[in-house]
Amino acid sequence: MTEDGRTGARILADALVIHGVDTVFGVPGESYLALLDAFLDTPQIRFVTCRQEGGAAMTAEASGKLTGRPGVCIVTRGPGATNASAGMHIAFQDSTPLVLLIGQVLRGFRGREAFQEIDYRHMYGEMAKWVAEIDDPARIPEFVARAFHTAVSGRPGPVVLVLPEDMLSERAAVADTAPYKPSVPHPGQAEMAELREGLAVAQRPLMMIGGGGWDEHAARRVQAFAEANNLPTCASFRCQSFFDSAHRNYVGHAGIGIDPKLATYIKQADLLIVVGARLGEATTSGYTLVEAPSPRQGLVHVHPDAEELGRVYLADLPINSGVAPFAAALEQLEPVDGTRWRAWAASARDDYLSFTKPTEVPGELQLSKVVAWLSDNLPDDAIITNGAGNYAAFINRFYRFRGYRTLLGPTSGSMGYGMPAAIAAKLRHPERIVVAFAGDGCFQMTMQELATAIQFGANIIVLVVNNGSYGTIRMHQERSYPGRVAATDLVNPDFAAVARAYGAHGSVVRRTDDFAEAFERALKASMPALIELRVDVEAITPGASLSDIRREARARQDA
Repeated sequence: MTEDGRTGARILADALVIHGVDTVFGVPGESYLALLDAFLDTPQIRFVTCRQEGGAAMTAEASGKLTGRPGVCIVTRGPGATNASAGMHIAFQDSTPLVLLIGQVLRGFRGREAFQEIDYRHMYGEMAKWVAEIDDPARIPEFVARAFHTAVSGRPGPVVLVLPEDMLSERAAVADTAPYKPSVPHPGQAEMAELREGLAVAQRPLMMIGGGGWDEHAARRVQAFAEANNLPTCASFRCQSFFDSAHRNYVGHAGIGIDPKLATYIKQADLLIVVGARLGEATTSGYTLVEAPSPRQGLVHVHPDAEELGRVYLADLPINSGVAPFAAALEQLEPVDGTRWRAWAASARDDYLSFTKPTEVPGELQLSKVVAWLSDNLPDDAIITNGAGNYAAFINRFYRFRGYRTLLGPTSGSMGYGMPAAIAAKLRHPERIVVAFAGDGCFQMTMQELATAIQFGANIIVLVVNNGSYGTIRMHQERSYPGRVAATDLVNPDFAAVARAYGAHGSVVRRTDDFAEAFERALKASMPALIELRVDVEAITPGASLSDIRREARARQDA
């Protein structure tokens, strides 16, 4: 530090290092040139240059999911900040720690609708845990420490810090803070005792896990609790990798495309133990599996945010606790006699295994068999990512996740997430196989990030499921307006040729039997790779074709 201190940009870069940041994702902008310059003298931090701010925010969000530490994204003002909102919404609904830094107009220009000016407190007010603008460089250490603390404490989530351009260049003499420390609530002994008492008298208990704030130790402890009590356990929407699917107590995925038999088990349970999950719309099949506000099941709801408890469901036993402290407390509980529900648990497991066997759909390429082949042949630590679309139903149903955080998917249902998330995963774990699934519409939301993968050596494999349609919307059209197709057809490029143009390996697969060889070639390519899977648009779900859905809709209309 010189006699007149450090620039705001230097103070900020130093603060990021103190709080453990080693990678930031962003798109450069003139509003934070001073910070980009400071990064040149900060070798501890790698700046990953993305192609669009939505992709940058999604990549940072995925990094936060993988590490449990806040991912960091930096974007410029106006269009940069609005583009980033897609990733911010994912972080909010997925309870992922994320810090978004936004360049801002000069302090003296605010309030005049200056070039690209936005009031980010209003814009991001419902998408972030905290939004603040730093006017004084001397307060940067304070604001950054609070941002990281807020992002990880209680229910994790995104935070926004706004950085006026001239503030980053102004100097201040200020000391740095210590690294942030999370504040996580713990369960009480009386609550844990009541949980055990309820389990001891249950006849049909079921546990559901999900949400944010997990780590590998917590996942192992919760799985051990399920095993000790022979407790059937399902995962909430896109949280399947929190529990080993090969374990005898895992009974499936409570999300979009749920096994109807699992839905029945959830409805018939007399004790539902929900650990970490919010019990949102996707997990409860539109709030039908668990009735609001008073569930038919006995409900134990464990969640780190006290305001979430009782927001939708009145639990018999609400426990305000982080997942990790709750999982540690489970180790102290003496197991109960689970012989009463032995047949119940075994039946639920058998039904899960039956539901995950590949199905036949129209067309020469059977996506269920492709996903099952990957499940059988990839190592347990391979990471699967996906965006949104009906293709994801095949992943949810037919891939059996073995390792913690081997699935990265947006519970917000955002398209375009798969490839940015895969880039984050590969940069964080270059030794592991990372496979991104994307639909043809989904892929084109962020396909330009393939250039980011090329530039930074993230050798991911992207599987583009091409049916020439916005398939999910087409499915809903057929259900509501059978035979009346509007705006959902897609005229697509040759995706394999697009990949080769970027400098990646590209190939096309039209038949199921050709996939394994194509995948092996992609693995050996030593570069990012894309395999275009050309599927029949009729193969819209694992269990029903578009024609089936149309016929059922017309029958309802005629009834």
